[in-house]
Amino acid sequence: MTPWYPSPMADGGYDITDHRDVDPRFGTLADVDALLDEAHGLGLRVVVDLVANHTSEEHPWFVAALAAGPGAAERGRYFFRDGRAEGSRPPNDWISAFGGPAWTRVTGPGGEPEQWYLHTFAPEQPDVDWSDPRVQQGYDDVVRFWLDRGVDGIRVDAAPAMAKAPGLPDAGHAPGARFDSHLWQDSPHWDVDEVHAILRRWRAISDGYPGDRAFVTEAVVHSAERLSRYVRPDEMHTTFNFDFLHAPWRADRLRQVIDATLAALGPVGAPPTWVLSSHDDPRHVTRYSREQPAGRGGAVSGPADLAVGLRRARAAALLLLALPGGAYLYQGEELGLPEVEDLPVEALQDPTWERSGHTVRGRDGCRVPLPWSGDAPPFGFTAPDARPWLPQPPGWAELTVERQSADPDSTLTLYRAALRLRRELPALAGEQFSWDDDGDGSVLAFTRGAGFGCLVNLGQRPLSLAGRGVVLLSSSPVTDELPTDTAVWLGRDPAT
Repeated sequence: MTPWYPSPMADGGYDITDHRDVDPRFGTLADVDALLDEAHGLGLRVVVDLVANHTSEEHPWFVAALAAGPGAAERGRYFFRDGRAEGSRPPNDWISAFGGPAWTRVTGPGGEPEQWYLHTFAPEQPDVDWSDPRVQQGYDDVVRFWLDRGVDGIRVDAAPAMAKAPGLPDAGHAPGARFDSHLWQDSPHWDVDEVHAILRRWRAISDGYPGDRAFVTEAVVHSAERLSRYVRPDEMHTTFNFDFLHAPWRADRLRQVIDATLAALGPVGAPPTWVLSSHDDPRHVTRYSREQPAGRGGAVSGPADLAVGLRRARAAALLLLALPGGAYLYQGEELGLPEVEDLPVEALQDPTWERSGHTVRGRDGCRVPLPWSGDAPPFGFTAPDARPWLPQPPGWAELTVERQSADPDSTLTLYRAALRLRRELPALAGEQFSWDDDGDGSVLAFTRGAGFGCLVNLGQRPLSLAGRGVVLLSSSPVTDELPTDTAVWLGRDPAT
C-alpha cells in the first residue's frame, strides 16, 4: 500500500502529517482492520509504506520547530542551519531529487529571513534528523503501531537518504547536477553507513513479533555490493533491485546485472529480487520501445515503437519470473500498459514539474489509474461520473482487465500463466541457477536445475529451438524457432 496517511498531497502522499492514521479521503483505521482481515482470509499479506526520511511541512513536529525559532530544542528533529554568505546562501551544495537545491530558507515572525532547512525531496518534505533520540523513538513507535495492527511487512521509502554525514559537508555537486544517486560514491547525504543502524533497530523490533513479518527497502545505490549491505542478516529481509529495472534491453547488460546481483546477495544470505517498473520510473513497455543505450544510466531516446516495446516487455516478464528469488510486479505491467507521455499540462502533479521550471514532466505518466472494464474512461476504476486524479487515455479500452481476461493471447493471460507455472514447477522453487553457453552474445539462456530452462532472444535473427526441450510457455508465438525479442520457458524432460 502506498502511503495512505493524512497528507496535504504535495507529493502523492509521501508528505505525511500523521504516520499513525489514515487520510479521510481513503478511509479510516477501521477500514484498515477490515482490509487486513479480508486479505489474511484470502491468504494475502499486506505491506505498508513507511516514509521515515521526512515529514510534511504541516507535521506537528515541523510546525513546532518553525514557531520555536533558531536554537530551540524543537528544531533538533530537523536539519535547520544558518546559511553561508551572511545567511544568504544554502548551508552546503546538496541537491534535491526533484531539482534545485536541497535547502529552503524560512522567515521569522516579522518576515525577516532566517535559517535554512534541508529537504532531500520537495520543500514541503523537510528531512528529519535521525541523530535525535526523539526521532528514533517516534519512528520506533510508528513501526510498532502498524505491526501491532497486523500488517505483514513494511516498505522503507528512500532508505539511503535517512543518514547524513556529520557536519553536513559539501558533496561536490557541479552547478545544475542531476540527482543520479546510482552513480554516487561516498556521498555525504546518500547511502551513508550510519543508515544501517536505523535498519537494525527496526529489524530487532520486527523479530519480536509472531509470524513472518518482512521489510523491503527502496535503495538506489551505486553497486550491488552496496545494496547487499541493506539485507545483511540483522537488517532488512529484501530490497528492490533497481539495477535490473534500469538495465537496457541488451543481453550483455542484463547478464551483468544478474551476475552482480547473485554474487552480492548470496554471501549475506538474502534472496535476490527483480523489478521492471515502479511508481518512480517510466513503464518498461515504453522504455523498451526506443533505442536502447549501451551503458548504465544511458538515456533512452528516439521515436517509440510500442509494438516492439510490448513484445520486449512480455519477454522481460518471463525472464524476471524465471530468475531465482523474489519478483516485484508494478500495478499495470500485467496489462502491458505503456507510459502516458501526453498527459495535459494542467493534469501534472509531480513536484518535479514545478521544481524543474516546467522542463521535466515527472512521474505522473506511470501513475495513471488502471483500466478495469468498459469502453471509456474511467474504465471501472471509479464511478462513471467521477474523475480519477490522472486522466486515462481513451485507447486503453483495449487494455482493460475485462477485455484481456477474455483473450487467450493477452498480456494479462501471459502473466497469469507464468505465475501459475512459477508456483507449480519444482525447479522454480529452489535457488539453483546456471547459465548455458549459447555461443551468442545476444541470447540469455539459463537452467534452473535439471528440469527447466529459460531462453530469451534479444538478437536480430530467429534462434533454433531444436533439441532444447518442450515449450512450456512463450512470450510470443513460436514454432521451431524463437523469434527476436521473445522468451520461452522449456521443460528439459518431456514429462515435466
